[in-house]
Amino acid sequence: MWVAAGPGNNGGDGLLAAMHLHRLGLEVNVSLVAGNPKPGTDAAWALEQAQAQGVAIWTNTEPPVGTALCIDALLGLGSNRAPLGPVAAAIASMHSAGIPILAVDLPSGLDPDTGQPFGLHCVRATHTLSLLSLKPGLFTGVGRDHAGQIWLDALNTPLHEWPASGYLCGGHELARTQLARQHASHKGSHGEVLVVGGTQGMEGAAQLAAQAALAAGAGKVFLLASSPRALMPARPEVMQLPAGWKCSPDTLARTTVVCGCGAGLSVGAMLPPLISHAARLVLDADALNGVATDTALAALVAARAGRGQHTILTPHPLEAARLLSCSTAHIQANRIHAATQLAAKFGCIAVLKGSGTVVAGPGDTWRINPSGNALLATGGSGDVLAGWLGGLWARQPTAAPEELASAAVWQHGLAADDAAANQPQWPSLRGLDLIEALRNLKC
Repeated sequence: MWVAAGPGNNGGDGLLAAMHLHRLGLEVNVSLVAGNPKPGTDAAWALEQAQAQGVAIWTNTEPPVGTALCIDALLGLGSNRAPLGPVAAAIASMHSAGIPILAVDLPSGLDPDTGQPFGLHCVRATHTLSLLSLKPGLFTGVGRDHAGQIWLDALNTPLHEWPASGYLCGGHELARTQLARQHASHKGSHGEVLVVGGTQGMEGAAQLAAQAALAAGAGKVFLLASSPRALMPARPEVMQLPAGWKCSPDTLARTTVVCGCGAGLSVGAMLPPLISHAARLVLDADALNGVATDTALAALVAARAGRGQHTILTPHPLEAARLLSCSTAHIQANRIHAATQLAAKFGCIAVLKGSGTVVAGPGDTWRINPSGNALLATGGSGDVLAGWLGGLWARQPTAAPEELASAAVWQHGLAADDAAANQPQWPSLRGLDLIEALRNLKC
């Protein structure tokens, strides 16, 4: 084993790990990459303990030949700048060695709050052992690529005594979003979904959303598309509405609307009545772009909360940047902050998609989704999520929107995780296959 130890408490943790590994009879070498820790610190005490046990202490920045595991104990929570000098050299050596890396608490060089590297040098660990609590940056941004498999040791600390800054999405959300159907129920008992989208050339987006809503268990699903090619003979259960059809305010008041999937520029004219009257509204894709470019529409969306109408926005980073009048880089630099900004601006639930999707509600409450993988990085995945979310919401119109969105996002990612486990040769997960994977979930 090779332990790359920094001068602070993170390095002290590495020194104590080396001491225990040495006691177990393993060959352990420790490099004090940035010199000895300051006298009188916990890290200095840890160095004394390791030396007393006979642990080999080095000063080089490369693992010895034959090393089977690197332990990254270079930088911890106290670091807030790019690794330089010997620390950067040690990180480069870890990567060039081509052997597993275990990061202590978090990968050195990674911002624990945003999941973004501080600079060019940032450890890409195969495993990360997070201590005391989980760090948001391990789960969003590029954090998951750098953290690898994440473990938690709370060090016997009673976590319930600490106020949580946020939460992970997970199965605990599903108790309220997966209600069993009553035997005497009928299709009207499980809600109606209206999918609005599908302009010429983008019919598939609306079709995927409609099929996902059906698969989620909605009683009735209607598709209002501007293109006649949006007809779906493979799924005749979806009821096609003629282009230009007008939905009455009373009908909208009991309907869950999913708007924007492949809708094109023409969706702008359809948005005012939908925003004004839909009981539950999911805005995606071109509907979000329409809101971003029209201050009147943005004001209509923000006013919904005051009328007791709930809204869920599902932007990817570029759409989020348009809604907040900033760059995509700004969104990705702090995804949690961006999601909470969207929720506050529009009085809604914001689902900021991407690696570690962030679900945020008004009042700075947020969740990060730990499920999912790169199989979802293909066209149609977002349309399926919007429709699946609409279908779940139609079935349970009184569910808390933030919990429901969290459950939908988690299931969406879990379906991709199941596919990756069962079909490891697949380079991506096509939309129709994703819908079937969602239907087959055992959770």
